Amino acid sequence: MSWLEPVQLTGAAVTLIPLEIDHIEPLQAAVMDGELWKLWYANVPACEQMENYVARAVESAAQGNVAFAVRLNGTDRIVGTTRFYNVDEINRRPMLGYTWYAKSVCKTGVNTECKLLLLQHVFEEKHAIAVEFRTHYFNRVSRAAIERLGAKQDGILRSHQIMRDGSIRDTVVYSILQHEWPAVKNNLTSKLLSYNRGGD
Repeated sequence: MSWLEPVQLTGAAVTLIPLEIDHIEPLQAAVMDGELWKLWYANVPACEQMENYVARAVESAAQGNVAFAVRLNGTDRIVGTTRFYNVDEINRRPMLGYTWYAKSVCKTGVNTECKLLLLQHVFEEKHAIAVEFRTHYFNRVSRAAIERLGAKQDGILRSHQIMRDGSIRDTVVYSILQHEWPAVKNNLTSKLLSYNRGGD
């Protein structure tokens, strides 16, 4: 039995459902909303790549790397995906990423609630020691979103990966530690209240 297993996580606005092959078409529709695969610094699949993207994520779940489809509770619409990956079971340290959403739900509180559900599960139910986040140095939107969660930068892995266009990626590494979780939880909960009141 893996340390992390597929589980459904339900919040007020979104439900995270273990990713399945049936989610390919809804995710193709979601990725068309904003055409995020056109961002050179982002690892977002194009429509024609979605079948392989989902199949590989589902297969990887057997190794404890749990991927989720993000569903809006009000409409049952699938609006994105996120996952725990490169899970270090011995040290109770997963990475959290491969996150993208339809443009129409960005800046609506969806990401905030998703991260609250995921972090709450892994810290409070699975007793994680740390959760790690990685993103492209030039992905300013992703870096800002990670920092808004309350994650702290650990460093930069220089010339870390070859991108699909052949450019070399510097990877920025962030983490949230177990003892930091209560304050991060308060931060995320406060942000959700602000969204619900119509704040930014």
